[in-house]
Amino acid sequence: MEADYVVVGAGSGGSALAYRLCEAGKQVVIVEFGGTDAGPFIQMPGALSYPMNMPIYDWGLKSEPEPGLGGRQLVTPRGKVLGGSSSINGMVFVRGHACDYDHWAEQGADGWRFADVLPYFKRMETWHGGTDGGDPDWRGHSGPLHVTRGPRDNPLFDAFIAAGHQAGYPVTQDYNGRQQEGFGAMEATIWNGQRWSAANAYLRPALKGGRLRIVRGLARRVVIEDGRAVGVEYEAHGKVSVLRARHEVVLAASPLNTPKILMLSGIGPAQHLQAHGIGVLADRPGVGANLQDHLEIYMQFAAKLPVTLYKYWNLLGKAMVGAQWLFTRKGLGASNQFESCGFIRSAAGVEYPDIQYHFLPIAVRYDGKAAAEGHGFQVHVGPMRSKSRGAVTLRSADPRDNPVIRFNYMSHPDDWEDFRKCVRLTREIFAQPAMAAHVKHEIQPGAGVQTDAEIDAFIREHAESAFHPCGTARMGRADDPMAVVDPEGRVIGVEALRVADSSIFPRVTNGNLNGPSIMTGEKMADHILGRRLPAENAEPWVNPEWRVAQR
Repeated sequence: MEADYVVVGAGSGGSALAYRLCEAGKQVVIVEFGGTDAGPFIQMPGALSYPMNMPIYDWGLKSEPEPGLGGRQLVTPRGKVLGGSSSINGMVFVRGHACDYDHWAEQGADGWRFADVLPYFKRMETWHGGTDGGDPDWRGHSGPLHVTRGPRDNPLFDAFIAAGHQAGYPVTQDYNGRQQEGFGAMEATIWNGQRWSAANAYLRPALKGGRLRIVRGLARRVVIEDGRAVGVEYEAHGKVSVLRARHEVVLAASPLNTPKILMLSGIGPAQHLQAHGIGVLADRPGVGANLQDHLEIYMQFAAKLPVTLYKYWNLLGKAMVGAQWLFTRKGLGASNQFESCGFIRSAAGVEYPDIQYHFLPIAVRYDGKAAAEGHGFQVHVGPMRSKSRGAVTLRSADPRDNPVIRFNYMSHPDDWEDFRKCVRLTREIFAQPAMAAHVKHEIQPGAGVQTDAEIDAFIREHAESAFHPCGTARMGRADDPMAVVDPEGRVIGVEALRVADSSIFPRVTNGNLNGPSIMTGEKMADHILGRRLPAENAEPWVNPEWRVAQR
């Protein structure tokens, strides 16, 4: 069996890339280990805490014990399903800040400035914001990915935005438009009350066209002959086969599994490969290095008024919400409940936001455990640009073994300082009149946690991953010894092999990574096809007082 292009992974990057290649008349086969994304747990936005905790949909990967977090092992969910992590994520849509991409270009990712990526963000989306303001000229209006805003019916959503404004921060009409900085409505990949994953946006239309096939199986390695990738070896039903690529092989298997497949194929740090008995085809020490993520804490508050979602946090309430969604695609089940947010700078001298807020009108964890106190709400907060770096390495030469994942969270002293600022700035926001009217008391960290040492102990015990890993096959110039792919996505040292997922990010972007991952697939398809959308020199807003003022 062969195709023009063989893609590993039917997730955000792989789906977008396959769609564009098929649109251009190419034959594409995707190798995907996961199964169908059908069913309410994935398709119902309000059920988002379920799929990321279900072994049928999630790879079940965990970090090694993290020294900076008291030896805790953190879960790092990755989608093992059509649509990849876009089928199990929180559906929050953030492009990232313009300065993120300009930084990529400075690090050697030529052609990935904000001016270069903005046309791809526009091409990929159909934006349904705008009823409460926004920047239509910065947005796309005919792409496969629907981006919407929640109704913000719960009064707490607007109270959070108002409190941010009362604390002296700007309000932004569209954080995915000209001005990210400030508080405003959050956007999501939800359409007609349903999760609008990469599977719904890209895979289904491409499959209908007849040029895309999806093969179920575990990708074991890239087959390389005379320095050129010619196919992918995969295992299905106990049998090992090879899918041949007439033109190229593209890896889009996640920033945790893409470096694993590269190393199993003989591409990676030579000594590490040799230690596992793997022949070295390309000595690339950057494979698996540069691992980054966003870490966050949940600051939880007990509510004075019974306006939170806690009233539905029982069997009958959940059944009612689920039934309404099943029959009408409306109601609370049609939202991810992340409907307002904020992006702020932690200090004067920080050019653009480095703290992100997701507000949620219930006090509950990602694993579905509600706060014991009943009615409450929370905000997820964490620094955006941690200086800590980790690595993904091989556990063994067996493709069925999960990789070794070490994030080295909180290993840089600045991370502690940044997190303390997060706690203190957040308390100030929740003390503003708009939120103070709703706050009974702080559940966690709790009013007794005040000193640096007390805050640090809370972080050590309670910080969680925001599930934004990236960077393990980073883009750079071909003469950069730690770069893995060049700015065209081509693996340095091997022909006809590319990477098209968040592995290639030189540095983690501001906010959630699904949007940038889909953009990567869209743009890499054009690199493969030898075409490029013209750059757009839109001028993003940066606070003119950033050098001297925190807000």
